[in-house]
Amino acid sequence: MIEQYEQTLQDWIETIVAEGDDDALFASGYLQGHVAVVLSQLEVESEQGLSALDAKMSECLALARDELSDTDYALVDDAWTQLSEKLAA
Repeated sequence: MIEQYEQTLQDWIETIVAEGDDDALFASGYLQGHVAVVLSQLEVESEQGLSALDAKMSECLALARDELSDTDYALVDDAWTQLSEKLAA
């Protein structure tokens, strides 16, 4: 399952790099690092499903809210919504 998430993330990043604007590049780059950390955490846990990934990413996004400006946070949150839809498909 982790490999599937990693491949979906990679495909999504490649699309953003090829087609995205500066805002999309920022948001995808920011998320890429957080998703990579979360996926490495999930590798050692028994629950590796989408709900576990979403829960851990929610924790990361809560920290991002304090770290980023409102505008940047909105970009990252929207990017996570897009990526999570792809992961769920």
